[in-house]
Amino acid sequence: QVQLEESGGGLVQPGGSLRLSCAASGSIFSIVAMGWYRQAPGNQRELVALITSGGSTNYADSVKGRFTISRDHAKNTVYLQMNSLKPEDTHVYSCKTRVVTNDRYVKDYWGKGTLVTVSS
Repeated sequence: QVQLEESGGGLVQPGGSLRLSCAASGSIFSIVAMGWYRQAPGNQRELVALITSGGSTNYADSVKGRFTISRDHAKNTVYLQMNSLKPEDTHVYSCKTRVVTNDRYVKDYWGKGTLVTVSS
């Protein structure tokens, strides 16, 4: 099994910054990719940012230039630095990781989610 521990959500004023973290642990042989998704009530979950094992990144158009995804390979941790936050960034943010497990299966795991609220 693989566990994901997320942290860093909270309340921030418009224009402010937050950094989300997601640490993966457990039966991990290697990590293929890690990413952040977000979902508002009644809406579909959407990709915010993704980083692969090779360092390639992908961002939603709505966050390009404001959010930065990065990864600490040694700690199996992914970060999402969110700057210039807007009220429409208010969502539950969830971490997803695709891993090769110790018994060599490729599996996806999700974190429980952390709430980001942007409001004055």
